[in-house]
Amino acid sequence: MSELEVDLRKVVRGEVGFDVTSRALTTMDASNYRRVPLGVVAPHDADDVAAVLEVCRDHMVPVVARGGGTSIAGQATGAGVVLDFTRHMNRIVSLDPETRTAVVQPGLVLDRLQDAAAPHGLRFGPDPSTHSRCTLGGMIGNNSCGSHSVAWGTTADSVRELDVITARGQRLRLGEEWAGAPRGLRELVEGELARLRTGFPELPRRISGYALDALLPEKSADVARSFCGSEGTLGILTEATVGLVEAPRARALAVLAYADESAAAQAAAGLLPYGPLTVEGMAADLVRSTAALPRGGAWLFVETGGESEGEARARAEAIVRAADVVDARVVTDAAGQRALWRIREDASGTATRMPDGSEAWPGWEDCAVPPERLGAYLRDFRALLTAHGLRGTPYGHFGDGCIHVRIDFDLLTEAGIGRFRRFSEELAEAVVAHGGSLSGEHGDGQARAELLPKMYGAEMVRLFERAKGVWDPDGLLNPGVLVRPAPLDANLRFAVLPREPVDVAFGYPSDGGDFSAAVRRCVGVAKCRTTSAAGPAVMCPSFRATGEEEHSTRGRARLLHEMLAGELVTDGWRSTEVRDALDLCLSCKGCRSDCPVEVDMATYKAEFLHHHYAGRRRPAAHYSMGRLPQWLRLVARTRTASLVNAVAAVGPLARAAKRLGGIAPERKIPRVATRTFSRWWEGRRAEAGSGGGLGGGDAVADGIRERGELVVLWPDTFTEHLSPSVGEAAVRVLEAAGLRVALPPTVRLKRVPVGDGGSVGGGARVGGRTAVAMDPLSLLRGRSRVCCGLTYVSTGQLDRARAVLRHTLDLIEPVLETAAPVVVLEPSCAAALRSDLPELLHDDPRARRLADRVLTFAEALERHAPDWTPPRVDRAAVGQTHCHQHAVLGDGADRRLRQAALLSGELSGGCCGLAGNFGFEKGHFEVSLACAEEQLLPSVRGAQEGAVVLADGFSCRTQLEQLAGVRGRHLAEVLAEALGEASGTAKE
Repeated sequence: MSELEVDLRKVVRGEVGFDVTSRALTTMDASNYRRVPLGVVAPHDADDVAAVLEVCRDHMVPVVARGGGTSIAGQATGAGVVLDFTRHMNRIVSLDPETRTAVVQPGLVLDRLQDAAAPHGLRFGPDPSTHSRCTLGGMIGNNSCGSHSVAWGTTADSVRELDVITARGQRLRLGEEWAGAPRGLRELVEGELARLRTGFPELPRRISGYALDALLPEKSADVARSFCGSEGTLGILTEATVGLVEAPRARALAVLAYADESAAAQAAAGLLPYGPLTVEGMAADLVRSTAALPRGGAWLFVETGGESEGEARARAEAIVRAADVVDARVVTDAAGQRALWRIREDASGTATRMPDGSEAWPGWEDCAVPPERLGAYLRDFRALLTAHGLRGTPYGHFGDGCIHVRIDFDLLTEAGIGRFRRFSEELAEAVVAHGGSLSGEHGDGQARAELLPKMYGAEMVRLFERAKGVWDPDGLLNPGVLVRPAPLDANLRFAVLPREPVDVAFGYPSDGGDFSAAVRRCVGVAKCRTTSAAGPAVMCPSFRATGEEEHSTRGRARLLHEMLAGELVTDGWRSTEVRDALDLCLSCKGCRSDCPVEVDMATYKAEFLHHHYAGRRRPAAHYSMGRLPQWLRLVARTRTASLVNAVAAVGPLARAAKRLGGIAPERKIPRVATRTFSRWWEGRRAEAGSGGGLGGGDAVADGIRERGELVVLWPDTFTEHLSPSVGEAAVRVLEAAGLRVALPPTVRLKRVPVGDGGSVGGGARVGGRTAVAMDPLSLLRGRSRVCCGLTYVSTGQLDRARAVLRHTLDLIEPVLETAAPVVVLEPSCAAALRSDLPELLHDDPRARRLADRVLTFAEALERHAPDWTPPRVDRAAVGQTHCHQHAVLGDGADRRLRQAALLSGELSGGCCGLAGNFGFEKGHFEVSLACAEEQLLPSVRGAQEGAVVLADGFSCRTQLEQLAGVRGRHLAEVLAEALGEASGTAKE
């Protein structure tokens, strides 16, 4: 333990972390830069902050303040001690609706302030796209703005007073008329009045440099305002008094479509006289789907407010009439507006990938010019990109002339970094030529501070340095940022990554097979750090349960980055730090869809576990639950399900089994079905006397099946052994819809089959069965079942998963020679076949063919029985969309099927928390429970009487049963029951 750490631990009540994990989590923000800190302190209060500053001053160690870590210019990283305000100093101290002010701590997330102000009809004006995770301290440090700045200005416009501690321990309360000014600041300003009156460009988004002009006497010598945007280089903020604005009672959103971005940019300034709340712009390149947008190549999002919906709409429609647009759409309902705003907010992450999938980076993320110059500036910007052979898609706050853009810089090679520097220097000159600011929102940090002399001139920059000296004479606060900066091409976070591809198991097709590139996907936008899952979103349930950075998708990606770098995390795949961070990852795959850059932490976790335990003993749960298909097949073959259930019902025996298997003691062991789905299927066939594995029934049903289209029903492990009723119900519904159902072959066949315990094609009929050619060796091996490999993948047993999947492909190959779709009832298994299979067996073309053939239950009905009308259930439905369905499969077909069956209501988002083996593993119960309590359990408890509890996943049904005593049902079961009721009614 270092002397610095010892001294900090003596005086700080909050957490002091000099361990590898704490440091690794804060090496980066959302910028291109990386600096390794000595340690991290989570101060408990202002006294802790003062104590840290005193110790660090004694040791001459720099201090960096950090909020949500979403800064894009590198100002939230540092080589000394990082102060993390998000853990403890994150409260609203007070909120006064009468004076429209709030007193907040620096670690408070903006959305929490908005939530508290909303019941009073108030809100904080600025709202960056990271509002769900950025902090007020970070917003003040960067002078953040957001989409509503045309109405409510920057953060500086909302600041009233600030409590600050300087590096030398002075506690100051900053305000107007020189309140709280450190000694020497007033004298400095009064000696430079002429320079301060003429040296700053007049534009709404001038964020670069220190706001020393706020100290002019005609501007009330506002020290608090001047402090905004100082990026933690002048003092450490401990509390802020901020102003709130009246929120419109109603809003409307006009989405104006233009032919291209230049036309949209040219039009933006002309809309300002109409008093809009926002004028945001983006082009088609940044939109995953334009289905919700009016036709065009670029759009302005123009929000209006009013006392009523009619008034807000009228203002929006007036703007539409005044605008020369290709097309337009006005939306007044809140859900529709949220959906459209998500498209705009996700651009900050979407922009990190070019349309062809190549990487793009910040660095010139938010230049700003006078709004009337925006069109001309964008033309010059595009020309400069072309001249340097670069690409980027601008978007952002067109009404304020502020442009965000990510550019496909090559920051990995010496030549690419050289081009990055040359482009940066030339673009700075172009911005200044248009009367603009190098930063219009995110600050200078390390990315742009070196170029400030181009904007302000050498004398003004020297004045900035003198101001820094007044506040921080020892230069201990965030050195290398804003003044006396590190070079813009130093400390690049990619420099430490390996140059050669890492040997991995998955194919990573979207990243060129490069695991380093996959890890680089995380750029620090931190959408995974939201404290509540909005709408149907899932990501990141473990972070919401613990609030710890290491349990966020970003935190895990940072640790993987450091593992590849090998500087902090030095033991590579054997790292216990990475293992522990990944331990609480539920493998829900929520990040695959909810992360704007589609980080897939579930896959990264499986990859890591594969290498971490290679040649080593694994946790007991990997053997008990990771190999669950093997154990359940053994139970089925030996017909010992009743014995297993009896043992599980005896307390001491169950406890011993759970200890042996690494299962949480709080869990009940699920009952194994005494008759598997396949045995039910075979019995049904036998009763019907039908060959071909097509099921039986009356003559009419057989006639329907002979005429109907064939579908292959996948007997997944959960349906087969644990909930066969789901499979039985699905067969009834699919057949009622006019489809012929078959199961996959259970022996390896050499031609297209039609017989066996689920056959699917043509062949010669022999004695009521179909003759097919078989692999002779398969007779020696006996019958086997297809398997998606999910449990092996989730526990990182990838060699075994590959073997299982190759055997599955051998079995299913004849099916792939037909046109039959493969219907998978368990969402997690369907997702594994759609995504994990082709990525793990990327060298086997059959994998992609099977993946493309997989359909969910609802998709099969929609695509292959489009004229079928489901029975009327006519009841409310509650429950939760399976996380894998949300992330990989999509639930559009399910929604439409529920609607057609008159199942009303929306299913909740989030994750049930059981997530396959996760919630059963020892040590995971509390997190599993917390995840369930977030949305699933409250939705079920609050359901109206008689509501149907839908849960297509076995894990979700198990969680409901064990935690709420509620029986959840697969949609197939609900429809099958309704079919039976309809049939009974018809007979009566």
